[in-house]
Amino acid sequence: MADFLFEPYAPVTIPIARGGLFAVRRVYCVGRNYAEHVVEMGNDTRDPPFFFGKPADAIVVGGADIPYPPQTADLHHEIELVVAIGNDGANIASADALTHVYGYAAGLDMTRRDLQAQAKKAGRPWDMAKGFDHSAPIGTIEPASAIGHPDSGAITLAVNGVERQRGDLADQIWNVADTIAYLSQFVALRAGDIIMTGTPAGVGAVVRGDVLEGSIAGVGTVRTRIA
Repeated sequence: MADFLFEPYAPVTIPIARGGLFAVRRVYCVGRNYAEHVVEMGNDTRDPPFFFGKPADAIVVGGADIPYPPQTADLHHEIELVVAIGNDGANIASADALTHVYGYAAGLDMTRRDLQAQAKKAGRPWDMAKGFDHSAPIGTIEPASAIGHPDSGAITLAVNGVERQRGDLADQIWNVADTIAYLSQFVALRAGDIIMTGTPAGVGAVVRGDVLEGSIAGVGTVRTRIA
């Protein structure tokens, strides 16, 4: 038994819809993967994908409330398809990429937009804008063996019952297979990794007391309240 300086933290887990828990290793996020959202953020749709990360312990499950984070006055919602990796791989071909997927979920990439804007202007990393505590509410994971590999279907987000975001998975600039293949050229993917695949247009600010309800057709839902 190793002589730890302090007790190691328990692994972060996401419930699986049909039973069991998915232990999370790393969280990768795709930037600017829906053309309309790329345009609304003032960027060019022709750019290749890029990635940023969140710590695994930013994940919130079970529909729990999340606190309004410090150091921001502009907290934004972003509804996203979450891909759960079940098989290891590096330099994965697009044709083989979906064999590395365990399942899918709906998730929220919460963003301190004012901090992100400051970071962009200064040419600095987005870590404090994206990777803060409680910044990744995620619903239950549906195994691909049960639902297949969704490549189309509505992706929506409502705040206090009013729809804010609506898109279709088919609108992704880089589909799941191509995203996995591209990312795996830079890092070896492992079972337990998740990929948040970008958000459609309609992102906007939320305040304390707001209830966020996201849905992806054929995949599932995610819900949280800003406390």
